[in-house]
Amino acid sequence: MSKNSPILPGVGHQTRSGNHARIMHAFDRFAGAATRQAGSPTAFVLAVGVVVVWGITGPMFGFSETWQLVINTGTTIVTFLMVFLIQQSQNKDAVAVHLKLNELLASHREASNMLVSIEDLDEEELRQLVTFYRHLAKLADKEDGVKTTHSLDEARENHAAKLQARASRERTVVPDEPMQANSGSAAAAGT
Repeated sequence: MSKNSPILPGVGHQTRSGNHARIMHAFDRFAGAATRQAGSPTAFVLAVGVVVVWGITGPMFGFSETWQLVINTGTTIVTFLMVFLIQQSQNKDAVAVHLKLNELLASHREASNMLVSIEDLDEEELRQLVTFYRHLAKLADKEDGVKTTHSLDEARENHAAKLQARASRERTVVPDEPMQANSGSAAAAGT
């Protein structure tokens, strides 16, 4: 953990031994820098250059098995090492994105806290949430379309409240004839 990392009150965090923490920090910085450089135009041009030089030297080496083995071995080693570096960077980025989303959910008063740390759910639980959101989309289609939004906690309550309000309005609407009779008798009573 760097010196600039926030220490959150009420949140315990594991401290690692000094050497282990330094090694992890150094690897994290190296992995980040390596993946940024590997994805750069310079790295692409360099890789194309290596392949072109390799191809040009083919006739000089008679397209031998050793000549083929050089490119195969080189690309295999680079690919093998890059898998770990890229995975480290993606893991860190994924954690950062999840934390940012969790902060947004936690800071919004009407957002459902059920979605904080959703990445820890198993696949069956995620499928259940997908089913719920599909149901939520159907509810939105029945109401005002896709512009209507709900949180998980509010969705069913809002839908039930709207149905109840609609039913209540339908019960209070009286046919035209009785209303005229009532208004006529009220007018007669008032005179």
